Amino acid sequence: MIDPAAYEVHCEDGLVHVEPQVFDLLVMLIERRDRVVSKEEIIARVWQGRVVSDATLNSRIKTARQVLGDDGVAQKFIRTVHGRGFRFVADVEEIATCAKFGVAVSKSSGPAAASIPQERLRPPSDRPSLVVMPFDNLSGVGDDYFVDGMVEEITSALSRVREFFVIARQSAFTYKGRFADVRQVGRELGVVYVVEGTVRRGGDRLRISVQLVDAESRAQLWSSRYEGAGREFFDFQDQIAAQVAGAIHPAVRNAEIELARRKAPANLKAYDLVLRAYPNLWSQNQASNKQGIALLAEAVALDPEYGRAHALLAWCLSQEVVYFWCRDADAGRAMALKAVEAAWGRIDDDPTALTAAGAAFSQCGDPERAAACIESAIALDPNNAWAWSRHGWVALYRNQPEDAKERFERALRLSPLDPFAFNTRIGIASTLAMRGSYASAAAIVGDVVAKHPQVTAHYRLLTALSALAGDVVTARAMASRILAVHPEASIAAVKAGHPMRHLTHYFDKLVEGLRLAGLPEE
Repeated sequence: MIDPAAYEVHCEDGLVHVEPQVFDLLVMLIERRDRVVSKEEIIARVWQGRVVSDATLNSRIKTARQVLGDDGVAQKFIRTVHGRGFRFVADVEEIATCAKFGVAVSKSSGPAAASIPQERLRPPSDRPSLVVMPFDNLSGVGDDYFVDGMVEEITSALSRVREFFVIARQSAFTYKGRFADVRQVGRELGVVYVVEGTVRRGGDRLRISVQLVDAESRAQLWSSRYEGAGREFFDFQDQIAAQVAGAIHPAVRNAEIELARRKAPANLKAYDLVLRAYPNLWSQNQASNKQGIALLAEAVALDPEYGRAHALLAWCLSQEVVYFWCRDADAGRAMALKAVEAAWGRIDDDPTALTAAGAAFSQCGDPERAAACIESAIALDPNNAWAWSRHGWVALYRNQPEDAKERFERALRLSPLDPFAFNTRIGIASTLAMRGSYASAAAIVGDVVAKHPQVTAHYRLLTALSALAGDVVTARAMASRILAVHPEASIAAVKAGHPMRHLTHYFDKLVEGLRLAGLPEE
């Protein structure tokens, strides 16, 4: 049964979670089942007229079919009418007892209305699914409105993360006021992760505790506590919702990466390969980056339509250029841009892929296209810490250090424990360096390098900043470490690959620092 009023799909085995675009698409096709529905009509309603690619639309059609146990060959429920659009062709029974109406796909009228296999009515296995449970109100009943609003805001913020299936608030609130074990919740709602929380008010102070739990193992994957003045309830509510969504995103991603690591190589799919690639991408280390490229190339070979894999591959290839990990910077940029073009048209509603494409564009010297990608990513997911960090780098490349600093700081507020947060701190150091505060900038970069010794990519910046700050001993020691890791490193290589070489005043100062440290010219 499909219930538009509750935004839910039910089968005999319970509630089925369907992402919002797929749900809207299903309802639209069922409502207009008396005729063929054109692509233009679908885009106007489901995407509010925003430009989307055929690949994106076809992906949603494919998922809608899977929800119903259909496929592109049988087309028992959704039929493709080539050149015209799509039509829902199964028998439908309207149920008048629902808040608006329910739609039940009949199972008794021949092949077009064949029964739906129960095992197909589950969130797709390659998308993490979660539910935000009603928070426990540890204050008086008069605060129920705020507690419920907090849950609704967090649910809404997480729903913007395209990588997640988030159970609707209406379903989660059926558990309000009664104890439910997370394992039971996971099985009843078909989710892998559960978000729980408590709210306590004392005077004008609020304390909100939130945790992310693995539904099957009951293991706590992440937790945090937030405190603030209760006078500004709703501002505080928005702020916490954004921070919770920003922090849960990498926590879930890390859990998914660990699951992918446990799978045997023979069972890996393109999605698993991308998950395995992520830690290599964050490392900013030459050997790890090459491993990431290999995994992403394998993912693309398995699924040429996987836009995110193409976009992340482009980012890895662009890193080869800016950290002089390839001998021919021009050839490396061409390879990265080729991967971005392969992603184009397949990533228009994927914030992670848009951010990766933007990062590749910025590192290949195209800040305008980079900004367009990353601004689209933030519009889709305003709490995406990585997108805000890359937005900061775009501002740096445009010589806007004040805007960059604000964006970097926002990224850290959203996800302070993100595995890629060290790169955001490098961005903050760069804003200081652009204003001539070389010693302060060098202190930040030095701390990052000390805590992440595998991140050899930033030896170059620490070398230049130390020299400019007058610490020639450290500068020369770092120059020696650069040459030990990259014997071919030179000022000429830096000039060929540095993404900020067009900012001549700042770039010339960095080159001056590298010369003072003794890095060879050629």
